[in-house]
Amino acid sequence: MNSAINMTSKLHSSFLPSNNILSFSPKPTSPRFTLPHSSSSSKSSICMSLRENAPSIAVVGVTGAVGQEFLSVLTDRNFPYRSIKLLASKRSAGKQMTFEDRNYVIEELTADSFDGVDIALFSAGGSISKQFGPLAVEKGTIVVDNSSAFRMVDDVPLIIPEVNYKAMSHIKLGKGKGALIANPNCSTIICLMAATPLHRYAKVTRMVVSTYQAASGAGAAAMEELELQTREYAFNLFSHNAPILSNGYNEEEMKLVKETRKIWNDLSVRVSATCIRVPVMRAHAESVNLQFENPLDEDTAREILENAPGVVVIDDRESNHFPTPLEVSNKDDVAVGRIRRDVSQDGDSGLDIFVCGDQIRKGAALNAVQIAEMLL
Repeated sequence: MNSAINMTSKLHSSFLPSNNILSFSPKPTSPRFTLPHSSSSSKSSICMSLRENAPSIAVVGVTGAVGQEFLSVLTDRNFPYRSIKLLASKRSAGKQMTFEDRNYVIEELTADSFDGVDIALFSAGGSISKQFGPLAVEKGTIVVDNSSAFRMVDDVPLIIPEVNYKAMSHIKLGKGKGALIANPNCSTIICLMAATPLHRYAKVTRMVVSTYQAASGAGAAAMEELELQTREYAFNLFSHNAPILSNGYNEEEMKLVKETRKIWNDLSVRVSATCIRVPVMRAHAESVNLQFENPLDEDTAREILENAPGVVVIDDRESNHFPTPLEVSNKDDVAVGRIRRDVSQDGDSGLDIFVCGDQIRKGAALNAVQIAEMLL
């Protein structure tokens, strides 16, 4: 069973530099991810981060919102490492950062940055990933990339550990052979954390998703802009700022369509999405309508979700209490509620659910670190 979400929401610490020193403050320790019925659960015994027999790691894009969250998650989960490189652009190079009571100098990302690096966590944008990801792989580094650069490349695993960890089982640490592993888009991760357990039980044939995406999805600068322009944002919402494609969908919407099919290894599943930006600092919300091949009633669905790893159910109809972005901000679990039969479909062939998850945490950094844990 999952631990319940701590309902006391904490404000996200700002990681924007005030001078030449970057300060990093981790949040309280979170539960370590374990796979059900898997030998990987033995990883829960890993403790204390700095260890001689651990892999060397690098964080690319360390000054960004997700880069900073990488560090937070590494600390929270006691991820073992013998050394860590903090990499960023030339503009940030030379600045000092304190991480786990040790001082580090941020290094400029170059082709030589990955000498001796076992695992690299990338979150510096697609163009940087395309340029430096393959170079890192050539050096024998396993790259976990948070951009869209490699997600739809056929031989690159697209991984949500709770969903399809076996797709990366051929990638091994310590063999001196580099590899690319892609982190799915944030909206895809949050959606499939809830939809997959139901899909396994009743097989989803069609899924319609409407997202309500926080400013955090556009990075630290957008979060700061939201604070500065609250008056403009507070009374409005708008279509996701991704480019519109010829079919009328934007790139964010088509990511959810294509990535779902790849992660589920099912090209037949029909997916449609509408992605909207809302005036929320961090944590995305999604309304998900599911149509099934086999019957699934709402009580069974609720029981399935209550037992799903990384998911917590908040579904109090009497009190009208359901998931909200504030409740899941800075939390590892994805929250699900509004679990109800789709009355537009016959029998128990469809459900509606409402999902909330922290875009920077499970939607990005936590998922990437969980992937890295699978390599240990």
